[in-house]
Amino acid sequence: MSSSVVTAVSPTRQALRRVRRDRSARFGAWLVIALVVIAAAAPLLVKLAGQDAYTYNIGLLDPARGNAPQGALGGVSGDHWFGVEPLTGRDLFSIVVLGLRTSLFIAIVATVISTVVGTLVGISAAYFGGWYDAVVSRLMEFLFGFPQLVFMIALGIIVPSGFPRWLLLILVLSVFSWAGLARLIRNQAKSLVNREFVEAARSVGSSGWHVIARELLPNLLGPVLVVATMAIPGFIGAEAALSFLGVGVPPPTPSLGRSISDSIVWVYTGTDPWFLVFPGMMLFLAVLGFTLLGDGVRDAFDVRLRRTN
Repeated sequence: MSSSVVTAVSPTRQALRRVRRDRSARFGAWLVIALVVIAAAAPLLVKLAGQDAYTYNIGLLDPARGNAPQGALGGVSGDHWFGVEPLTGRDLFSIVVLGLRTSLFIAIVATVISTVVGTLVGISAAYFGGWYDAVVSRLMEFLFGFPQLVFMIALGIIVPSGFPRWLLLILVLSVFSWAGLARLIRNQAKSLVNREFVEAARSVGSSGWHVIARELLPNLLGPVLVVATMAIPGFIGAEAALSFLGVGVPPPTPSLGRSISDSIVWVYTGTDPWFLVFPGMMLFLAVLGFTLLGDGVRDAFDVRLRRTN
């Protein structure tokens, strides 16, 4: 009885059980949950703090120090939990939690789009083959060889300012990210298209998309979950990097990357090194949480990489 129950458990469920037993993955999952809750509740947290991310508080700055925050720790006080931003006096707690919301929103939406597109393109290329597979393969090779970062920076400069930057970032990140997953899924699916269960579905008259959705996709769920989970920290870092370079989300919209960029001169001169601490720590925790969770998911689905401790 017990052996039959064990053998009935699907590989996906077995992998998810291994994820739950992985201490690093559990820590990453709890960290991700906490950050997502903070991001989702960011407007409420800002209201609880009694501040906002757009009001200038010039009276909290010290003109003798180049308009650096007054007081210790970058102006940390009961009213301003993380201190205030140099030059503007805006509440840094509000900027950080709303900046986290911006980063996670862009990263998660870009991940969903690139995952859906990459999975569908990869499976369909493997299943239908022929000229369609050849065209998809050439397109993926073109995207792999394209100077993505240069194009992203150039696009951020030439696109009219009226176009929403968050939407531009999502579109650009998604367009250049689906090809990697598509190539992986295409190679995995090619080993499945001639299997008995696929031939059986074809023999009863199932359509191509029915075979893809009901037969191939469930057997490729593992690689899709692994790549999607590992993609999120990369998107968070990419959004922060583009905002750091000045072609991401424009001010006054809060952005962790832009706050880190603005803090460099204050850290370098030693005038307000605390300006870097809170945005940098929030970005670090976001990347750490999704990376630990992604590593756990990868190890659980790939038996060769699974940790034994």
